[in-house]
Amino acid sequence: MKVLFLTIADMIRKISARGVYTDLMRKFRDEGNDVFIATPTERRNKERTTLINVDGVTILRIRTLNITQVNMLEKGVATLLIEYQFRKAIKKYFSGIHFDLVLYSTPPVTFAKVIQYIKHRDKALSYLLLKDIFPQNAVDIGMMKQGGLLYSYFRKKEKELYAVSDFIGCMSPANVDFVRKNNPDINPDLVEVNPNSIEPVKLLVDRDQIPGIRKRYKIPLNATVFIYGGSFGKPQGIDFLMETISSFRNNEKVFFVLAGAGTEFPRLNSWVNDMQQENLLLLNRLPKNEFDILLQVCDVGMIFLDKRFTIPNFPSRLLSYLECKMPVIAATDKNTDLGKIMQENDFGFWSESGDLQSIRNNITSLTQDPALRREMGQNGYEYLLKNYTVSNSYSIICKHFQ
Repeated sequence: MKVLFLTIADMIRKISARGVYTDLMRKFRDEGNDVFIATPTERRNKERTTLINVDGVTILRIRTLNITQVNMLEKGVATLLIEYQFRKAIKKYFSGIHFDLVLYSTPPVTFAKVIQYIKHRDKALSYLLLKDIFPQNAVDIGMMKQGGLLYSYFRKKEKELYAVSDFIGCMSPANVDFVRKNNPDINPDLVEVNPNSIEPVKLLVDRDQIPGIRKRYKIPLNATVFIYGGSFGKPQGIDFLMETISSFRNNEKVFFVLAGAGTEFPRLNSWVNDMQQENLLLLNRLPKNEFDILLQVCDVGMIFLDKRFTIPNFPSRLLSYLECKMPVIAATDKNTDLGKIMQENDFGFWSESGDLQSIRNNITSLTQDPALRREMGQNGYEYLLKNYTVSNSYSIICKHFQ
């Protein structure tokens, strides 16, 4: 079948790059489907809208305003315009293609008219991969006012997106429950669990390479290394991450690695410079292959989320940790089921964000017990293979064609 994937994720480079979307698109391609992707090329790239073929996948690079790494005003305007820009480009470049399935993810919530156009033209099945519940997440962390003009507009767009979706795949059971409860006009049978997923690969680092790689990053060999990788933004609750790390300031048995980027990175960088904490390393924007190697010489993965969230976030970074057979330390709000899933399947410890004593106890437990780290790491890897592979996600989507 012919599949169109709409996304604001960076799909401009090689489709062979690793990630939740590229892995899934390769799976569709490898199963014999014709895959087409519509993705932005932001204004800062100074490129026109172009159509290219990469690794057997057709990619439509649509010129848009800057959507990522910009202030809220520019991001908002770009999000408002992207629906029109995508529909115009698809009409022009995909006019002769009949799609059987249109896949799309959130963010953004402003693709409803694009999807309506394709469904009406091609009688295509539509499937939403719900990765972001907006605008409620913005309200939760104080970036938008409940009931305000912006909220009302985006809530309307969110409802339109749900209404035009034949099926909605959510990241976890708690996400399914949230969508059903807060959108009673949706047929609950159309909302299902379709979690973040990857194509697991063989680890790149042998045990005898670990000392050399740690030495390169000036990471001590005799410390238990806790790594936080991914986005440094408002949703992550960076304040509690900093509080947690500073509470281990003089503990030579623990070492923290922070690797990522985001709107909170400058503040985090200033804090690191002020702290001069010897058991802490901050890295900005590592290439994916370098991050994957660094990850494999660490011992425990960390996930942080703002405690104010009422929506059940489920960060995709979890998959990288499980793939590396690492136990996970999570500090989140009470509404996500991430902690429940981790603890029920014995691959990590959870604390409510803000509970310093709890997370300190959890970090100490994993620092003192290498056998526990190995056991939890293996449990997590097995859970990944059973639940979070692209083969699983592909099957969930394609069963609707049977």
